[in-house]
Amino acid sequence: MHILIVEDDPVVADVLGMTLEEAGHFQSTAHNIETALAELKHNAIDAVLLDINLPDGDGTRLARLIRKNHMPVPILVVSGNASTDDKIAALGAGADGYLTKPFDRFELLANLDAIIRRTHGHSSATVSVGNLEVDLNRHLALVENEALPLTGKEFRIVEFLALRKGSVLSKTAFLSHLYGGMDEPEPKIIDVFICKLRRKLEIAGARGVSIDTVWGQGYILRETEAVGQSQASLPSSIDDVEIDEPITKPAAKKLDSTRRGQMSATL
Repeated sequence: MHILIVEDDPVVADVLGMTLEEAGHFQSTAHNIETALAELKHNAIDAVLLDINLPDGDGTRLARLIRKNHMPVPILVVSGNASTDDKIAALGAGADGYLTKPFDRFELLANLDAIIRRTHGHSSATVSVGNLEVDLNRHLALVENEALPLTGKEFRIVEFLALRKGSVLSKTAFLSHLYGGMDEPEPKIIDVFICKLRRKLEIAGARGVSIDTVWGQGYILRETEAVGQSQASLPSSIDDVEIDEPITKPAAKKLDSTRRGQMSATL
């Protein structure tokens, strides 16, 4: 994903950038609203991390401009302003979420992933197409619960297609998603990636899923049939439904007091 960081503090912007890059995202930074608008106009941005206090105005102004122009890009406000009024104003302006500094980096990534999924109509972290399941949290693509042997870029293509299932995606969009505008190869590399993906899906026994070519436009992921879903498969009683045990331990440890103090001083 290509994430735009709108933050005027270079130290905070660097911390956010490193966090995103460690999670496999591309990032670009704008230090004010004017530069952010230029980035949104000329680049394919998947999400915006937005500070409120910017040198050329309130960050909510940028959120309003984005929504006024009907741009569906998800917006996560990351701000030191913790008042309820600030949160209400940001969400009312069109932000999809609000995270208060200081924060745990895993909390930031979880919030970001959630608003990106919701923007593309996926409430779950798993997108199913036929018998293909794309686990966005674990960065896995599975067929019949067996993980596909994908390279990092191959998974990013599957992820991109799955999140925009049913939409035609151009080779330019794929290149931006894979390389973030840096050292992009020739567009024909996308044809090579797609060919390899189709072969791996075929070998794995994928059913009900198709990556189709739309000549002159790009590629589209289609569900050709719903696999393993029927009325007969529904439970006859709520008593027949197995409920997972609640998770008692968080996936990621909270920062200890020393590290939290260091992050607080940084952010």
